[in-house]
Formats: sequence, C-alpha cells, structure tokens
Amino acid sequence: MGANITSGNAQSYTPGEGTRIFQGLDPDIAMLQEFNYGSNSSADIRSFVNTAFGTSFSYFREGGSKQIPNGIVSRYPIKSAGAWDDPQVSNREFAWARIDIPGTADLWAISVHLLTSSAATRETEATALVSFIKNNVPSTDYVAIGGDFNTSSRTEAAIGKFSSVFVTSGPYPADASGNANTNASRSKPYDWVLANGKLNNLATSVTIGSASFANGLVFDSRVFTPLSSVSPVRSSDSGATNMQHMAVVRDFVIP
Repeated sequence: MGANITSGNAQSYTPGEGTRIFQGLDPDIAMLQEFNYGSNSSADIRSFVNTAFGTSFSYFREGGSKQIPNGIVSRYPIKSAGAWDDPQVSNREFAWARIDIPGTADLWAISVHLLTSSAATRETEATALVSFIKNNVPSTDYVAIGGDFNTSSRTEAAIGKFSSVFVTSGPYPADASGNANTNASRSKPYDWVLANGKLNNLATSVTIGSASFANGLVFDSRVFTPLSSVSPVRSSDSGATNMQHMAVVRDFVIP
C-alpha cells in the first residue's frame, strides 16, 4: 500500500481518518508519506503503528528533524532500513526497508514523496533514486516503490526513468468505476505502487469482501461500497480536511 493519507492542518495522522483507512484495508506492507503522529516521540509513533496496523508490525521512519518524513510499516521483520538522499529537497528523503518476507528473496520497500515544483525536478529525483537502487539492491530481490509521486500524467519523464527498474505500464489500479486518478479531486495520477519485473510477475487481484480489483485498488471512501467490508472506515474519511491523496493498494502472491 502506498499512502499519503494525512489530514488536518499539520500533515499528520493524528486526526484519525488515515488511521481508519489503514485499519480497514489491513495492508501487509505500507509505504507512508508525511509520517507524523502526536508529538512524533518514539512512544507516539509506536502507538500509531499499534493502532493503525498491529502490535506485531515493524516500522522504519526517517530520523532527525525531517518535517514530513517517509517510512515503511511491515507485517514481516525489517532486516535493515535507512534513507537515501533526495537531492532536490531537505525535509524528507527516500526511505527504504529490506524486509524478510516468506520465501528465499527479500523485498525492498521504498517510500517516496516527490516534489510538486516541476516535472523536471521529479525527473531529477527519479534519476537519483534509480541510481541508488541499482547500486544497492541485489538483482535477485523483489523491489516495490510506493507513495506520492505528484505526477500530473502517466507519461512524465520521471516515470520514464523509473521504467529502467520498475514496470510502469498499465493497466493501473483503479476504483470500482475504473478511475485510476488519485488526487483529492480524482483528476490526476499523483500516487503509485510500482514493482520490479520479478515482483510484478506475481501480481494478482486485490480482493476486499466480495469486490475484486484486477489491477489493484485506488481507495476512496467516498465511492467504495460496501464500507462494511473496510470497517471502521467512514464514507467521509477520504474527503477529510487536507487529505489530498488516495491510498493505492496492490497484491502479490509470493511463492
């Protein structure tokens, strides 16, 4: 799950709408942006993870004084984690975690939040991130990247850069009406979950209750039915004040 689903006026999960969405969708691995909660103390962040995901989940959150840190939460043990430098911004980096999923290969989950400033800036960020991946991730492992790319189209130059590591072609996750856009007004493809070829070959439908989404799900509580399948989500959660993005979910069957 890729998720920049903070709300309220502090780019935080404290108000609770995003927490309910995590609880309802119950992801095994989530790549979070704007990973703030409460006072951001270790105790507060642990409390958020316990409530939104579960007490047995592991997590990594960027350290230091990052204003809107990225992070990863995982049902499976995190073997190592850290942050690669985003050359275009100082208030967050590219957060990564090497996760010991079942099977012989590890999963590298990378949480990113690209800048809104321009497509050229996002291309520079993507170029840097691809270099980090090629220099650090074994070719035998699975890789997933998720989060807020702030892309205005599926053909931005940044996506072209990512295509050297990830499968970037469609069909893309969508809601039940086939809308694959992810910003608040559902008009632009801001948010993504991409997989490298090894992982993408294992992609399967996302099934929630009686609903199935062949290419993955863009979750919008304002249109998802029935909400009883994603309790305790409320219909208004995705429309909360300053929730500018929808969550994106993809499923993979690991042998």
